[in-house]
Amino acid sequence: MTITTRRPVDVQELDRVTIRFAGDSGDGMQLTGTQFTRTAAVFGNDISTLPDFPAEIRAPAGSLPGVSGFQLSFSSSDIHTPGDAPDVLVAMNPAALKSNLGELPPGGALIVNEDAFTQTNLNKVGYASNPLIDGSLKSWNLFSIPISTLNTRALEGLGLTSKQVDLTKNFFALGLMFWLYERSMEPTISWIDEKFGKRPMIAESNKRALKAGYAFGETTEMFHTTYRVPAAHLPAGTYRNITGNEATALGFVIAGQKADRPLFYGSYPITPASDILHQLSTYKNFGVKTFQAEDEIAAIGSAIGASYGGALGMTGTSGPGIALKSEAMNLAVMVELPLIVIDVQRAGPSTGMPTKTEQADLLQVLYGRNGDSPIPVVAPSTPADCFEVAFEAVRLALKYMTPVVYLSDAFLATGAEPWRLPDVDDLPDISVSNQTEPAGFHPYSRDPVTLARPWAVPGTPGLEHRIGGLEKADISGNVSYDPDNHHRMQTLRAAKIAGIADDIPDLQVYGPERGDLLILGWGSTYGSIRSAVERLQADGKAVAHAHLRHLNPFPKNTGDVLAGYRRVLIPELNLGQLLLLIRARYLIDAVGYDRVRGKPFRIAEIVAEAERLLAEH
Repeated sequence: MTITTRRPVDVQELDRVTIRFAGDSGDGMQLTGTQFTRTAAVFGNDISTLPDFPAEIRAPAGSLPGVSGFQLSFSSSDIHTPGDAPDVLVAMNPAALKSNLGELPPGGALIVNEDAFTQTNLNKVGYASNPLIDGSLKSWNLFSIPISTLNTRALEGLGLTSKQVDLTKNFFALGLMFWLYERSMEPTISWIDEKFGKRPMIAESNKRALKAGYAFGETTEMFHTTYRVPAAHLPAGTYRNITGNEATALGFVIAGQKADRPLFYGSYPITPASDILHQLSTYKNFGVKTFQAEDEIAAIGSAIGASYGGALGMTGTSGPGIALKSEAMNLAVMVELPLIVIDVQRAGPSTGMPTKTEQADLLQVLYGRNGDSPIPVVAPSTPADCFEVAFEAVRLALKYMTPVVYLSDAFLATGAEPWRLPDVDDLPDISVSNQTEPAGFHPYSRDPVTLARPWAVPGTPGLEHRIGGLEKADISGNVSYDPDNHHRMQTLRAAKIAGIADDIPDLQVYGPERGDLLILGWGSTYGSIRSAVERLQADGKAVAHAHLRHLNPFPKNTGDVLAGYRRVLIPELNLGQLLLLIRARYLIDAVGYDRVRGKPFRIAEIVAEAERLLAEH
């Protein structure tokens, strides 16, 4: 009998590690990052992820436009972002190295597949010489590994084609990272068995590749240290790892249940909102009906029709689709029906960068319609927060009989973090009753508090009424061209939306209620801002953070909060849209900090801008 002992290595305990996997779009980097994330979640770490998809559908293999990346940060403490820069970069080819090396700080670990550094691949991305041997990478800890060769040896005898073998090399890299950071292979092996249960040869090849990578870490003399990140101390509860789009879909499903309404989702596929359609299509047993329309206009038209028929009508898209839906959104304002319009923002204008993140649709969803056409706007701040804000969007739509815009973005949609499952019984009942009695019914009579009109479902005896895009007479709903009536109806619709401010939480402040600087944000900038403020506060700075989830109307105390600080800084992934609104509404000299690169803010960027403002007198 042969007894094999593990090679002794040092173990270093760390609070947080950030890893970026990068390779060609066919190298499985998203899958690799997702599996490492799942394993870290099972272990109990706090997690934040940033998938980075290529914008080109079929970019040439090995080219810079075809690079796919996945950054994840896992920690033993509460974290808010996937990290400024990776501690480790796993680069599967020269294009991945060239695209991502600038993000890796000097001294960081660089693990590369040396087999991919052929002259052909080097030429594709403009390397004059091989960086693995020309000394240009001396600032980093380089680990050059023949991943493809080692993986091919591990899969000998399975009778696979060379292409099938090549498709498993990402699992070799994943196995190595599992060894390096003391993570079990079992969750991924279970996933492989479930995913490829009907294709045993494919399952076996992936498991062999995974185990070969792990074994390489154990036996090679290349690595002298492994790293341990203890489990995080999160509040008690049951957690699952969740993306923003998944949380959004679940929030709407539960809202439909709590509203006691069938949910109808009419949508046209568009990146990065399509996953919401995919998710909702799996909940038919909860009364969810999904419809893939032929275009954006048909999608919102079907959703308005569903609301007219008494269902919870919803539609989803990204910025270009909002442009197409705007006329129908105006119709929903005029007929005053509950409707949820999801906008998962991406970089624009026009087609822009479909897989990159941006926050540039705020003014579009507020004002991008003809006439005065007020619509409430809500925006989640983290992937897990998407659940609560989706639920809130439905509550407002039903209570106030109005379309509501739910404003997410690509970073939130595809990013992931641990989500503590709520007790559904603790969530409020948000159901509203349909009008059923003919006595005293008028289609545009209003609730004295909410100003909502009654919801009368077609076919209810005695409740026949007219709705449509032409201006309606107050109370009766008849078509009206009276100028005084038009003014009255415009002001009533505006007052209804403004009155929502009485029904939403105050703006909360993290930090001192008065001080030198308030950093105000909305949407996915939350994590970077909160992390920056924590650093500034640790340095003794009188800095606070406030984050808006309700963007129309603003919380009632917003002006009072802003008045408590000498300066107000508003970082945005646009060219200053919230800044414009805040300066106009509250007449304060707020300062914008704008970046439109298709990427989230770095913590260090916000810290540096805050320190610059604090230094001014």
